[in-house]
Amino acid sequence: MGFWTAWQFLTVFPAPGGRGFSESGIGRSISYFSLVGLILGAILLGLDQLLGLFLPPLLVSALLVVSLILFTGALHLDGLMDTCDGFALRSSAAERLRVMADSRVGGFGVVGACSLILLKYISLITIPVGLRAVALLLMPTVGRWSVVYAITVFPSARKEGLGQVFKKQASWLRMGMATVITVAVAAAFLNYAGVAMVVVVWVTVFLLGRTLTSRLGGLTGDAYGAIIELSEVASLILIIIIG
Repeated sequence: MGFWTAWQFLTVFPAPGGRGFSESGIGRSISYFSLVGLILGAILLGLDQLLGLFLPPLLVSALLVVSLILFTGALHLDGLMDTCDGFALRSSAAERLRVMADSRVGGFGVVGACSLILLKYISLITIPVGLRAVALLLMPTVGRWSVVYAITVFPSARKEGLGQVFKKQASWLRMGMATVITVAVAAAFLNYAGVAMVVVVWVTVFLLGRTLTSRLGGLTGDAYGAIIELSEVASLILIIIIG
């Protein structure tokens, strides 16, 4: 149940048999976030191999970036845009949260989304060919692990909503399970360099979480989405450095 709950939250693909989920299922689901990310990476890798048969590499990379947005229902990208709008506001934490809850997107959100998509695309086309498959697998895996860490460690800015449900059910044991999966996958593909990459992403997420918490009084569902997106970009850049 926990895996399929994670699958429904993190992707647009339905669970077999139209499975539902309970609040306890939501809590268990974070253990499987990294695994869902790995499966998303495998789907991207399959698309990369298929599209590469008849399309030029630059176009394939652009289609992969768009595909990941579609596979996740643009949920994480929407969270990034809302977070950019709230974070840029020079006001109280309550006012920032109010702006983030607004369904309308402001200028900072548009700039943030465009910058992130550009960074992902440029990173994909500059990754060494021998590491491209590894990057496609690790990017969504590490990105989804990062939000498990953020949910577990940092306080929630709101006392209601889906983000608070995840926070209430999070535990160090569940984060540990997600971490073991992530580190094992990274080490399998990149040995010690893969472990080092996860450590650098962890430091990045820690600093990002501290910064967002100081501005918002905690993290929200939108902030979780932003952390996933930024962690994916960080992973790609680190793989380029490794290469």
